[in-house]
Amino acid sequence: MKMEHKKHYSVWDKISHAIKNDLFLFASRNFLARLGLDIMLYYWVQEEHEPCNQPKIKGDASKYTVRELSIDEVIAINQGNTSVSLEDVTKSMKQGQICLGLETEGEIAAYNLIGLEGFNFKGREFKLKPNEFYLSYMWTFHEYRGRNLAPYLRYESYRYLEKKGRDRKYSITDRFNKSSIRFKKKLNSKHLNSYLSIGIFNLFTWNYTLRQS
Repeated sequence: MKMEHKKHYSVWDKISHAIKNDLFLFASRNFLARLGLDIMLYYWVQEEHEPCNQPKIKGDASKYTVRELSIDEVIAINQGNTSVSLEDVTKSMKQGQICLGLETEGEIAAYNLIGLEGFNFKGREFKLKPNEFYLSYMWTFHEYRGRNLAPYLRYESYRYLEKKGRDRKYSITDRFNKSSIRFKKKLNSKHLNSYLSIGIFNLFTWNYTLRQS
């Protein structure tokens, strides 16, 4: 099985991708956060607020399968991927989050982290009931983008958790992450609450509720 993505992308490739996909403000916010100024407008989202149809993959859907990934597999597929904080991803899995991967021809095209317990996000506590889960992180590898894989994997994640008695799903969406907002709309997601967080050098954090349903 091929587990390592060997293709590397330059800084210019990443900038071009951000501009092309209306993610320049999102990328700029992340850049400032790495410098110590973390200002984030975000939504608390209920995904599949109303039932939705299975998204269609562009290409042969029969070549894709969904399966749970181990920490070692997640580490292997992210070797050299500077766009992903591998430390954060593995920490989340060690704390109990599961990872569902979308596999095609022996390679992982995308993966999704799923939390089953309450959590803290930028100083704000979010609680989950026994029938709820939290979709915390999604990544599609660059060579597989443009195939509608993110909404497809998300939909399959819903069905996977339903078999485990979890039928209510939530996530957090950055206001400037237009790609995430677009694919969640395909899944009939609904913005419930709107928040603002401000962090300075991981020393001070302020949270504000802008809108609550």
